[in-house]
Amino acid sequence: MNIKTVPLSNVKITGGFWELRQRIMRDISIAATYYQLKVTGRINAFKLDWQPGMPNPPHVFWDSDTAKWVETACYSLITKPDHQLREQVDELVASIVSAQQPDGYLNTHFTVVEPDNRFTNLRDLHELYCAGHLMEAAVAHFQATGSSGFLDAMSRYAGLIDATFGPADEGKKPGYCGHPEIELALVKLAKVTGNEKYLNLAKFFINERGNVPYYYEIEAEQRGEPPKPPLQVFKDREYRQSHVPIRDMEDIVGHAVRAQYLMAGATDIALETGDAELARACHVLWDDATVKKMYITGGMGARPEGEAFDDAYELPNDTAYAETCAAIAMFLWGHRMMLLDTDARYADAMERALYNGILSGISLSGDKFFYVNPLTANLVNKSLERTTWFGCSCCPNNLTRLVLSLGQYVYTTTDDALQVHFYVEGEANTAIKEVPVTIKQTTAYPWDENVAITLTMLSEAEFTIQARIPGWCRSYSIWVNDTALDTTQLPVEMGYVALTGAWHDGDVINLKFDMPVERVHAHPAVAADRGRVALQRGPIIFCLEQVDNGQNLESIVLPASSDLDASFEPSFLGGVVVLQGNAVKQDIDGWKGKLYSTHASDAKTIALKAIPYFTWGNRNPREEMIVWIRESP
Repeated sequence: MNIKTVPLSNVKITGGFWELRQRIMRDISIAATYYQLKVTGRINAFKLDWQPGMPNPPHVFWDSDTAKWVETACYSLITKPDHQLREQVDELVASIVSAQQPDGYLNTHFTVVEPDNRFTNLRDLHELYCAGHLMEAAVAHFQATGSSGFLDAMSRYAGLIDATFGPADEGKKPGYCGHPEIELALVKLAKVTGNEKYLNLAKFFINERGNVPYYYEIEAEQRGEPPKPPLQVFKDREYRQSHVPIRDMEDIVGHAVRAQYLMAGATDIALETGDAELARACHVLWDDATVKKMYITGGMGARPEGEAFDDAYELPNDTAYAETCAAIAMFLWGHRMMLLDTDARYADAMERALYNGILSGISLSGDKFFYVNPLTANLVNKSLERTTWFGCSCCPNNLTRLVLSLGQYVYTTTDDALQVHFYVEGEANTAIKEVPVTIKQTTAYPWDENVAITLTMLSEAEFTIQARIPGWCRSYSIWVNDTALDTTQLPVEMGYVALTGAWHDGDVINLKFDMPVERVHAHPAVAADRGRVALQRGPIIFCLEQVDNGQNLESIVLPASSDLDASFEPSFLGGVVVLQGNAVKQDIDGWKGKLYSTHASDAKTIALKAIPYFTWGNRNPREEMIVWIRESP
């Protein structure tokens, strides 16, 4: 089945939840992150005027931060032209291209700081990772402007990389990047240029990884590094997903962002080449990641050490790492899995991350960010506060580039069907059976249960509309032109309800996804969540904050019999649904001067208030927060 994405240029988000977020990013985030790139030296690094002995040498990953800003700005330009932003982008792109060396090489760190060490430490120094992000930026710039200068420059760089890396029997280095990213970028570059050489290079990087002899050890020996203890070597291999070939992996391990970028690239190769064995590995690792190692917020990577996946069901809340980039990486991987086979579980996981573990990474004001996204803020980690920038600042522009490109993930098409994966107010132009179709969504989702889909067509056409039934939805209703359909008689395949018929101009499909407040329980093997519940309504996960519920949130107990009411508060936290009800809170005043007692704490009834997880920390930072609440029978 040939599944095609409806491109970003054909999709406009015009209102509702996501239009507000995109507007804030256009008005605030783009300028705020550009400022940080400027003052930290990242933008001026492309002038190549740093000299030994000067402060602030260009870092190994700086180029990627700037590249993601260019990509973000270009996605904004595709959907909303802005002359001033276009000039700013083109000026920065010209500076980037001016830093390219005669042989095509483009990296500010190695050009001025370590000119003799190009391609000598792929394991640690992010060289190909930066190249990948520059390639993605060049593709976005070409799509936004039609100008090919940046794309041509990155094609030259890709040509140099292709001439350098490949099979050893061809006289090339059989290496691959320590931080995967270039693989998926090369696939993008191949698609937009039509040059299969880049696709073949991506395929080599995917297939070579994890083979014996291990390239990173060969490379380290060539650098004269002393051997490491065997256990450390194995841990290093797992950290970088180079311990075995991808096809032999049974569980996802190591650095969560690297692992999922790698699998996004692997899924791309499976899609482009029809490699069934590689596709099988992608499915195995997706299931391991999302069924055993994903937080309820869509957060990925439980272990702070190595920003890594932990063992199955090891999902601690207060020490959860859940890097913003890791949730984004899962979203990007999920999109590719969705193209591999249209199954709602991919969009379900993407949606969970999007509304919770990704969006929590940015303040409501659009100028401050989280790197990590724990599910509890307490005495251990309550110093967490969003900040304007990080020393390793991969997350801010990664988040903005995703949200400003969101339109390209909403729809796909096949030869005779349109798939609706996400419910977002706006409209898209596509064609089914060569008949132009405009599809318009009107909705206040995720706060409201209702979605109206209106079709605009020049002529009648018979095709299928496949609408995702969200995994959180227990019951739903559908009307076509005010006629209620019997949902028990409608075909549902892999989580998508199929509406087939002859469609006409002005036809309206109304969907209603019932959104009761629900209590979610974790798998019994998740020790951190035993005896606890999380609160969910629709795709939104809720949390308690100290500012609403007082100190010592861990002493709150939610009786199983307590009802919780949902209400939309338009002037609160930018307009959100809040949950309210009664709970019980243990009184700790009587414990002053005591550590243990033979008497249980007194308890009192309190009015509990829960807010969407993504909004926490916007009022009183450095205070307590919890997602998983103790529950009494």
